[in-house]
Amino acid sequence: MKLNQWIAAGASAFALMYGGAAIAANVNISAHDIGGQVTGEKGPEAGVWIIAETKDLPTKYAKIVVSDDQGRFVIPELPDANYKVWVRGYGLTDSAAVESRPGKVLDFKVKPAASAAADAQHYPGMYWYSLLDIPPSSEFPGTGAKGNKMPETMKSQAQFVDTVKNMCQSCHALGTRGIREIPKFFMDQAHDSQTAWAMRTQAGQAMEYMATAINSVGPDKVYETFSKWTDKIAAGALPFDKPERPKGIERNVVYTEWDWASPTHYQHDAVSTDKRNPHLNANGLIYGSPEESTDLIPTLDPVKNVASTIKEPYLDPKMTGSADAPHGTSAYWGDEAIWDGHTSIHNVMMDEQGKVWFTAKLRPPANPDYCKQGSNLPSAKADPQATAARELSRFDPATGKWDLINTCFSTHHLYFGHDANDTLWMSAGGPGAGGGMVGWLNTKQFRETHDGVASQGWTALVIDTNGNGKRDAYVGAKDPVDPTKDKRIAASFYGIMPSPVDDSIWGQAMDRGFSRVDQPGYIIRLMPGPDPTNTALAEVYQPPEGTFGPRGIDIGLDGVVWTVLSSGHLGSFDRKLCKGPLNGPTTADGKQCPEGWHVYRLPGPQFKGLDPKGSANHAYYVWVDRYNVLGLGANVPIAEANGAEALIALVKGKFVTLHVPYPLGFFTKNVDGRIDDDSKGWKGRGIWTTSGTRANFHGEGGKEAYPKVFKVQMRPDPLAH
Repeated sequence: MKLNQWIAAGASAFALMYGGAAIAANVNISAHDIGGQVTGEKGPEAGVWIIAETKDLPTKYAKIVVSDDQGRFVIPELPDANYKVWVRGYGLTDSAAVESRPGKVLDFKVKPAASAAADAQHYPGMYWYSLLDIPPSSEFPGTGAKGNKMPETMKSQAQFVDTVKNMCQSCHALGTRGIREIPKFFMDQAHDSQTAWAMRTQAGQAMEYMATAINSVGPDKVYETFSKWTDKIAAGALPFDKPERPKGIERNVVYTEWDWASPTHYQHDAVSTDKRNPHLNANGLIYGSPEESTDLIPTLDPVKNVASTIKEPYLDPKMTGSADAPHGTSAYWGDEAIWDGHTSIHNVMMDEQGKVWFTAKLRPPANPDYCKQGSNLPSAKADPQATAARELSRFDPATGKWDLINTCFSTHHLYFGHDANDTLWMSAGGPGAGGGMVGWLNTKQFRETHDGVASQGWTALVIDTNGNGKRDAYVGAKDPVDPTKDKRIAASFYGIMPSPVDDSIWGQAMDRGFSRVDQPGYIIRLMPGPDPTNTALAEVYQPPEGTFGPRGIDIGLDGVVWTVLSSGHLGSFDRKLCKGPLNGPTTADGKQCPEGWHVYRLPGPQFKGLDPKGSANHAYYVWVDRYNVLGLGANVPIAEANGAEALIALVKGKFVTLHVPYPLGFFTKNVDGRIDDDSKGWKGRGIWTTSGTRANFHGEGGKEAYPKVFKVQMRPDPLAH
């Protein structure tokens, strides 16, 4: 039943008078909505967020909308429950929460922020971490511990920025309050911020990886740079730039949030459907990937609002796990080892049968004999492998049964191809985890035989540097180009994506900041050929001059490849635009097609003293909405901008920023889109993601904060319901 509600602030039931102007304030809601109007000292508050949350359902639930140009709002399609409803917006103090239920009308009278400092606490993290003082270009290359405190392998300012973004920011939301303020626990013991930073980077169970990142930059340089940043903020420094409120179609967004997993376990990714068919698994469970934190895979039933878990098995019961890792005392958890994972589940995908696939660690690194020299496995004959860091598993929701597939190659991200064998392609992640190769599983063969050994394969990444159009004998990755031979490269696919328009497989290799290998980041095109182990040929393409640090990859139905760049850009590459030869000795460095690139500066501030054509903003990955699931258009790329705490879509050359305001510290690593019911229009579709930070407790909510599932929808206007 529809309820026509006329909303007013003060005595008038029909209009609000401000400066002599009459402003209509009628909001039409149903029995399943909450609607109303937000006004401030100067009238209606446009572009502010209205948040309704409840703990009455099986898991905590929240829905967030944005007010229109008259301050009006409608929070649509709420489950029957008691809600706390409140308002947040730039320039405002968070309103008091009001108890309400669906079918009710609420007016909010909000107050301005108490101060600029109070207002800035609501800014996305990049506005705070852009205060970081990046060493000037003149300090590079590094001159060692006795020189400028950076190793000689740190050769440029770009590599420094890439390291900050792709080794530090990619795991932790740097600008969140939990990072930009040093916990009292450390300061009380250290008495100076540099020592406190040394202590905090050794806290928790990731200290070994943290040490790797810190040594990559130089420990003294890290502690000096970051302590100066937090000292500056402690002394009262505020961001030199500020965000805008949502405007235009940004106000049409609806966010729905559910708690899942636990406050001690983080998530890396989530999946809802098959990328090739967004209608698959309609209204079904969402699955997560908890990486190092636990073997418990979270699930969410978004219809019944129920969060649960399933447990990933592994092959070696004696395998050590995160609980066995060395760790320091945490300011949040003390000496408790909050992570207990063994399987390092990194990425999760769904196939066309609704079965769920995970890149997961199943056993210690040493490979079985069928992977090594002397094996009859074709790929092992061509390129024997001694170790693998992560393997592959499959879960069947219909039966609850698992298949554990012991791959010879390391797995990281995974995506299904479009070929008759339904090939599952997997990246290795980085050079240290299996550089210079890419692996696959023939899933058609596996389904018929359940033989995970015979169904798998891998190939070296080899460039056709002799230019004859086929793969020949090749020189090694460290060898100079020989014009009579092809050349292998050490780059590893990090992101991976089979093309929907031809047989090519595209990958993206990380820059020095993540790979710690002295070579640039690339996007890579792999043509498998009839016998991929022996016929696959690669092409590499560097981002254009002035940009750097590709991370993540996706492809539209038009064949255009997208990546995000740590220089602060979203980039597209269209191979069809290339004019020069794409093989031969000059193509080994990847500079042969600058005309194929188009880059777009991500919105937000830039670090002081750096090229203003770039941005401090950072995105972890990119997803292309091939089928217009979100409603912004087909083939629209969406950057998972954890610097901006937003999903940033490029629509007709302009960015649409969908910032998630609550809880502060929105941080995601991938997106996936599903259509549950075409007949319901925007209500029957949406894109899905999850919290991706390794430390939810650094964000709003502290130790009580759960990872969340986020559903994002775009309605036709801010009052649609």
